[in-house]
Amino acid sequence: MPAPLPSLVIVGRPNVGKSTLFNRLTGSRRSIVTNEPGITRDRIYGKADWRGRSLEVVDTGGIVPDDKAVIPREILRQARVAIDKAALLVLVVDSQDGLTPLDEELARMLRGTGKPFVIAVNKIDAMSQESNAAVFHRIGVPVFPVTAEHGTGVDDLLDFALAQFYPASPTSFGSPASVGVGLAPPAPIADAVVGAQHAAPQTPQVVPFDSTTEAGAGLAPPESTHDALIEVAIIGRPNVGKSTLLNRMAGEERSIVSPTPGTTMDNVDTEISRAGREYRFVDTAGIRRKGKTTLVAEKLSVVMARRGLERCDVALLVVDGEQGVTQGDAQIASYAEESGRSVIIVINKWDLALEAAKNAAIRDAATAKGKATREAAPRGFAKSSKGPGRPTLSDEQGGKAVQSSSRQQKSGSVDPGMLMFDYEKMIRAKLKFLSYAPIVFLSAKTGERAEKLFPLINQCADARRRRIPTPALNNWLKEEVDLQRGTTPKARPVRIYYITQAKTAPPTFLIFTNQKEPLHFSYERFLENQLRAKFDFTGTPVRFVQRLRKREKRSRGSASDDE
Repeated sequence: MPAPLPSLVIVGRPNVGKSTLFNRLTGSRRSIVTNEPGITRDRIYGKADWRGRSLEVVDTGGIVPDDKAVIPREILRQARVAIDKAALLVLVVDSQDGLTPLDEELARMLRGTGKPFVIAVNKIDAMSQESNAAVFHRIGVPVFPVTAEHGTGVDDLLDFALAQFYPASPTSFGSPASVGVGLAPPAPIADAVVGAQHAAPQTPQVVPFDSTTEAGAGLAPPESTHDALIEVAIIGRPNVGKSTLLNRMAGEERSIVSPTPGTTMDNVDTEISRAGREYRFVDTAGIRRKGKTTLVAEKLSVVMARRGLERCDVALLVVDGEQGVTQGDAQIASYAEESGRSVIIVINKWDLALEAAKNAAIRDAATAKGKATREAAPRGFAKSSKGPGRPTLSDEQGGKAVQSSSRQQKSGSVDPGMLMFDYEKMIRAKLKFLSYAPIVFLSAKTGERAEKLFPLINQCADARRRRIPTPALNNWLKEEVDLQRGTTPKARPVRIYYITQAKTAPPTFLIFTNQKEPLHFSYERFLENQLRAKFDFTGTPVRFVQRLRKREKRSRGSASDDE
């Protein structure tokens, strides 16, 4: 496992340009930048490359220490977690506002941590404005005039950071003296990043397994998939428990949780190691309809959530167990299916759903109909096909069964297994296009049944990258598939001459047929069901690409010879 990178943590009061500086250092647009204060709330992690060296950059929310509201208090707690692990703190201030009392309070708080920190005076847009940074020298720490939006002065800040992180001077990189201090040899100056605005985080690339010489039926996933990082996006409507689920999976308070819908704005990435496999969980903002988003930040958060979905391998569609599947859940599910991501449907707040079912059973038992049923039940008679009033059980057996049923109604007990069965049936009816997606019932808050997620994520990720050898596919097509059973509205029967897997993630199969027109959706669904019955593609969509097999033209000479 690689050694952790030195951490540079950006802190400051709201709306001073922290996210803009973070995006400039990392060369990305990970953090949402608007004129509205208080957009960034969770810790956002990124990576910056400078003069052949790498460092970790952390963006935090705007800190207001005296604010006792839920979200500002959680922002401060998240910032303290990042500060405790920081190697260098950067206090960002606004040159146009001057030195404010809140800036002085934050400087005293940072000095109390014992960590080295510097001041980045932002919004110095011209040389004539550098004098605005003079007032910040009274704090007694190094001051760097910068323009985060344009990158001016960021190079000096990074040079100072590297001098703090590494013993060698950043100006001597490339010389033999800078090598041998326990670090890997840096890249030459010519290959180093010229400006921090060009630095970009390096993400591992997943190389799909491609081999046609694999023995067997191709059911076992290739060994290389176990070493690949699994990207998991947590998606859903606002306030369904996505951040709580991330915290449960990570085992720490990684994301801010509050009853207010729309608490999460940015995509929050968290890397987790479990049972020898690496995961990157992405907590996305709640996706709303366009008509429900009014603020610019809300619109950008939905865009960022869609981007987080498109770069993941497995999507956890979180549904509120109390409310059931809504039209918004179905729309978000369609986004995941159209993007080709593997999907796991997570029914969250299952403990509350069970409690609601018990309360409903108690209310139903208290009604006149329920009382009449309990009064008639001890006699051991029930309606049957033999006629009304005929006993269906012996007096002793019927009495015991009815007494047990009566006690369940009085206590409001509900069979969780039957409730899950009915709930799953309802979900399948509303999300017919996700018939391949497994369903998990859990409570992210209490952790009940949450341990079932990791095995399912592994199974879906392996199925997504699985490649079936071409001989195994064609043997399955010829020996086990009855193509005449496929329903097709056309009189001409469909013939499939050859099938091969074109790519993985998602699995895409190329079929050669005798028709130019696309296959009817019912026939394609028949093929998909037959394919899933033979090979394990749990949770992942399957695509088919149709090609017309061209007939070989016989030459005129060969035709005359045949005559």
